[in-house]
Amino acid sequence: MPQQRLLVVGARGLVGQGVLGAYEGDAEWSVTALSRRPLDFPTDATHVSVDLTDRIQTFETLGFLGAYTHVVYAALHEKEDLVAGWRDAEQIETNLGMLRNLLDALEPSEHLTLLQGTKAYGAHLGPMLNPGKEWHDRPSGPNFYWPQEDLVRERASAGGWRYTVLRPQIVCGLALGSPMNMTLAIGVFAAVSKALGEPLCFPGGAAFVTQATDARLLGRAVRWFGARCGSDNEAYNITNGDELIWRSVWPSIAESFGMEVGDDRPTSLTEKMTKLAPVWDELVRRHGLMPYALDQLVGNSWQFADAVFGLNGGQNTLLSTIKARKHGFVECIDTEDMFRDQFAALQNARILPI
Repeated sequence: MPQQRLLVVGARGLVGQGVLGAYEGDAEWSVTALSRRPLDFPTDATHVSVDLTDRIQTFETLGFLGAYTHVVYAALHEKEDLVAGWRDAEQIETNLGMLRNLLDALEPSEHLTLLQGTKAYGAHLGPMLNPGKEWHDRPSGPNFYWPQEDLVRERASAGGWRYTVLRPQIVCGLALGSPMNMTLAIGVFAAVSKALGEPLCFPGGAAFVTQATDARLLGRAVRWFGARCGSDNEAYNITNGDELIWRSVWPSIAESFGMEVGDDRPTSLTEKMTKLAPVWDELVRRHGLMPYALDQLVGNSWQFADAVFGLNGGQNTLLSTIKARKHGFVECIDTEDMFRDQFAALQNARILPI
């Protein structure tokens, strides 16, 4: 059997890292990791740097790569004002343009995976219908998912290849500098709180129910659906398989850092944590951590944390994973175990203090 060729687009991000991990060490696959910036983690994949917003550079770079059987599209452009950007016309056009540039330069011969999320159910526009199911009508309102999905459907039909749309929510992993990584946002917040002699206080608003998705589990889902011809041209929700109420997991998160749980203390981490960069720098020096600045680790995830914690009003955001299970993808992980594992990995890598 000839070797399969996989192109992971957006390889440096949360999803990209999870996908690369799912194929790591498999000699039957030749994997290329595509990203704008150099990778900051070890991988067997061949790295290629390209800025997908630059059409000429995209054509010149991808023209030398040859043909691929599979493509995973996990690239994402976000505005500096993260949440407002989700409704921004320019952001929508940029994300569509990036995907169009890629597909104009290179299409898979067999399968493409496209990533979405709870914006597919209008969670960025207001209260969504719970649980979100893949057959629900598209909510009206700005969203870059639909132009991208329509483009993929059109190209797949013309090109004779298959596609799958996967919809996780609150993807958590080890990616540094991600605009939406709760693991690092929580980890750095906990470490700084501990250094200041504070307990781990929950900084969000009123309780609500949501879900998370381990980037490693998502990577395995990408691989599983990409190999199944019986799952062609469909969307699937992918989560850890349990529900998440932040206050319920807060004690186990505190335990990972040897901390006590404090009282609720609604706080904008976007405003608070940027002022505490010197505290983090001192933690790095004292504990001999990898020399990353606060912004390098967390990026715009402080804004994401404020939204995900419901600081200004949260809503229940539940995704039904029944369709994925009925089609045979049944993997799951306890969300508390996910956080424990990821915090431990970051501590062992000397990115977070023990």
